[in-house]
Amino acid sequence: MPDTPFIITIDTEGDNLWARPREITTRNAAYLPRFQALCERYRFKPVYLTNYEMALCDAFVEFGRAVVARDAGEIGMHLHAWNSPPLHALTADDYRHQPYLIEYPAPIMKNKIRTLTALLEERFGRRMVSHRAGRWAFDGRYAAMLLDAGYRVDCSVTPGVDWRGTKGAPQGHGGTDYTRFPDRPYFMSPADISKPAGSGLLEVPMTVRSGRLYRRMPWAYHVPVVRWIAKKLSPAPRWLCPTPLEEKHNPHAMIELARQARADGASHMEFMLHSSELMPGGSAAYRTAADIDWLYDHLEMLFDELSRWCRGTTLAEIDAALRRAAGSLAASPPAREARQAPLPA
Repeated sequence: MPDTPFIITIDTEGDNLWARPREITTRNAAYLPRFQALCERYRFKPVYLTNYEMALCDAFVEFGRAVVARDAGEIGMHLHAWNSPPLHALTADDYRHQPYLIEYPAPIMKNKIRTLTALLEERFGRRMVSHRAGRWAFDGRYAAMLLDAGYRVDCSVTPGVDWRGTKGAPQGHGGTDYTRFPDRPYFMSPADISKPAGSGLLEVPMTVRSGRLYRRMPWAYHVPVVRWIAKKLSPAPRWLCPTPLEEKHNPHAMIELARQARADGASHMEFMLHSSELMPGGSAAYRTAADIDWLYDHLEMLFDELSRWCRGTTLAEIDAALRRAAGSLAASPPAREARQAPLPA
């Protein structure tokens, strides 16, 4: 019987945010039912980590409410700091630079978390317990604020990946360095989010595999002069997500990564995709309907493989299971249900 937990996470956000649009559209919501149907065919439950503009999108809210009503998926929070209220100009052009939430003053961070949480809970009629940081930027303050807002589980960690070379605010220090973070679920220490603790916010990291050179010298992959040589000697981190350039040469790239993770004794498998990548023109990678069909062919191959040895679960469900296994009520934030319980009428 399949026993490895498989979590499908969808960063549910506006159309083609890589182009840094000033007017953000949400047409990709109309393309999500096809993906949901594929997941349900394999008894997988996607987690739609939802940002501000998608929380305002009536089409997505109607779709998301139906998904959670029949227990076929989960809604969580995904916060893009630059356009999530209350707005606070951090740079000369926040829509261009897309600053990280952790670059804002702490009171602004807290207000943005609470405002989006309240909006999501009002729109979906469910308590929010799951979260992923916008642009993967996370720290101890952020974790503490999530706990204070009632969240139980996060999935922002990309083990072995150093984001410091990826800027948010031009005057900032870049993203979070996850080079030495665990690749298994763990409760985060408030003093050091790379260290396991006995209680607190559960972290469920992305499925990422890195070559030895990257783990020792991640800076080499950010320097144009040496990047090509470094990639030839040892691959940069590979994620359990579609990579069009790689898969054009190797249609089984995601399956090979999944099998490698299984051989390494992975405790879980975590897949990610952006909602806009499921729409023609929603990203630079998938411009046409034929591109989307190509993507679905690869998703079906991956899901068919994983269905043989994985069981679908949501972040809220894996959180509840791990807390039960730990046998620690102290590990649970107060006044929240592990599953997405409806809010009181």
